Amino acid sequence: MILAVDIGNSNIVIGGVQDDRIVFEARIRTDATKTSDEYCVDLKILLEVHHVDTKDIEGSILASVVPQVLNSMKTALRKLTGMESLVVGPGLKTGLNIQIENPEQTGADLVVGSVAALREHKAPLIVIDMGTATTMAVLDSSGALVGGSISPGLKTSLDALTARTALLPGLQLDKPKKAIGSNTNDAMRSGVMLGAACMIDGMVERMEEELGSPATVIATGGVAKFVVPLCRTPVIYDKDLLLKGLVALYRENTRR
Repeated sequence: MILAVDIGNSNIVIGGVQDDRIVFEARIRTDATKTSDEYCVDLKILLEVHHVDTKDIEGSILASVVPQVLNSMKTALRKLTGMESLVVGPGLKTGLNIQIENPEQTGADLVVGSVAALREHKAPLIVIDMGTATTMAVLDSSGALVGGSISPGLKTSLDALTARTALLPGLQLDKPKKAIGSNTNDAMRSGVMLGAACMIDGMVERMEEELGSPATVIATGGVAKFVVPLCRTPVIYDKDLLLKGLVALYRENTRR
């Protein structure tokens, strides 16, 4: 079994993959104050819950957008399995042609998502990851990563709205009944949920204009499942996209 670990700003997604089948998937909160021992305990408990013996783990791979957590998790995995983990970053073979101004600054999540999307879909592609931030990675017709966009994530926007407006309540991520809300909750739900969907629709339209052709759009991330059904643009939702990409990179870099 391979352990694939995606460290995001809010959550760490841990997947156990056996013969390209995701055996289990779990989430723990990203906490920069935790030590490697604390993360090791978290991982050990997760494996026990899912009835996985550490002896069955052949290796692990990490992708992180939180540098201060990366080393702690890497050390935790070494303590748990006795093996070093692969890390998505400089020195790891990706096969991805990155054509942005500073390739070394490309986020690990963008690389992993792009690698996974290219394995299952024909370019050009727009790969959307909806988490703390909403990132859109654009791959041209040759499969090269040519750039993208970064905007506040849906929950980030919602938290900012409720924190800075004393009279606005908290909100569940429910589907809006209509665009014109007749009360405060419905108006907020419309603005947040439909606003996110319209942002994706509008950005895809502009990106396709710059690409000069239509693109296949794939979305992943914690809140994508709530927003994708509201989009007018055809969007393929793949909740396991990053785990698939991590496993593909592990296979590529351990192939003998």
